[in-house]
Order: sequence, then structure tokens, then C-alpha cells
Amino acid sequence: MTSTTTLIARALLLDMDSTIVNSEAVVERCWRRWAAEQGLPAEDVLKVVHGRQGWATMAALLPDRPMEQNLADNRRMLEQETADVEGVVPVPGAPAFMAALARLPHALVTSADIALAEARMGAAGLPMPDVRITAESVSASKPDPEGFLKGAAELGFAPEDCLVFEDSEAGIEAGRAAGMRVVGVGERAARFAPTAHVRDLTQIRIEGLVDGGIAVRITA
Repeated sequence: MTSTTTLIARALLLDMDSTIVNSEAVVERCWRRWAAEQGLPAEDVLKVVHGRQGWATMAALLPDRPMEQNLADNRRMLEQETADVEGVVPVPGAPAFMAALARLPHALVTSADIALAEARMGAAGLPMPDVRITAESVSASKPDPEGFLKGAAELGFAPEDCLVFEDSEAGIEAGRAAGMRVVGVGERAARFAPTAHVRDLTQIRIEGLVDGGIAVRITA
């Protein structure tokens, strides 16, 4: 059965990985290597990597490990991921979705740093939003809401007027903690009770400004 919902928001806040950019292949390659180095089962590591900054994932998996070591590994991982864009492609529907947002208030809110964000957005052929909140912009990783709150503030809107697009548990929790509605994108997101859920961005249509807000039509 097909259902249609329209959500109205004044600004959209977009996660990157697995939300608008499919980088699953490179994420898996890099984190499998790290798991092997640590003697950890790769499948256990891959369950928790999505949405967080790398050092936060490492801290969750190895709570007794010195943070300095996590930060050093995080820097090394970012270099590896930035250099590896093989298989990085747009999520289905992302090019049209981003084109529809070109003149509307929106921001990228990602756990990647700016170099990685530019590499992946470029590899996927997607435009980089003028407003972007990256790892350098925040003091805490998702699921902390800091990134989404900063994105809303830079766009000049209240949190409750923003609509988040996310794929991961950490990202969905961060959006909710910021007081925002969340559209979950992809199979993984369905498990974490977002406000609405879509398979991919082909199920989203941006219908422009309605009563001062952006009309987001969701068909699922």
C-alpha cells in the first residue's frame, strides 16, 4: 500500500553518509582493517560505526583505551577514507533532491571532516551546501545534538522549524535530542523510530515554499 505524507519545515538538515551519499563500501573496507588490527570481530564493529565520528566509535568499542590513541587512529582513518572513493555514489534520488534544495535553506551536518565531506560529495557528483557542519565544527559527536543545533543556528531557524534527514541510530537520536523531526533514509533507519521513513530519496519530493515553509512530500 502506498501512503503519502507532507511535512512542512523552514530548513532541512542533511546527514551525508548513507543519507545522500552511498559510501558503505569504503566505510566497510576501512573499518574491517581497523577491526582486524584490534582483534575485534568486524561484524561487531560495523554495527556501531554509522553516524559517529571515528574516535567516538573507537571509545564505544574499547572503553578502556586511551583517548589519545583513539584520536590518533581517527586521524589515520580519515586520511584513508578521504583517499578511497572507489564505489562512492549518490543515494538513489539524491541528485534531484539536492537540485531541488539549491535555493532553499539547507545545511550538511556530518560526522566527517571537511576534507572527507568534500571528497565524498565530489565523488558522488553532488553539490556541497553553502552551510556545512563537519567534525571540525563541533566538540561532541552524534548522538549529541550539537551539530544539528549549530546547523539550525547558522541557517537562522529554531530547532523545531528544521527537518533532519538521517540514516543511523546515532544521527536519529541526535536529531530528536535537538527537538527536530527526522526523516529516516534507508533500511537501517527504519529500526530507530524516525518521524517518517523512506527507502531512499526517490520517495521524497520537494514541492517548494508553502506558507513560508518547505513542503516535503514523502511517498512510501
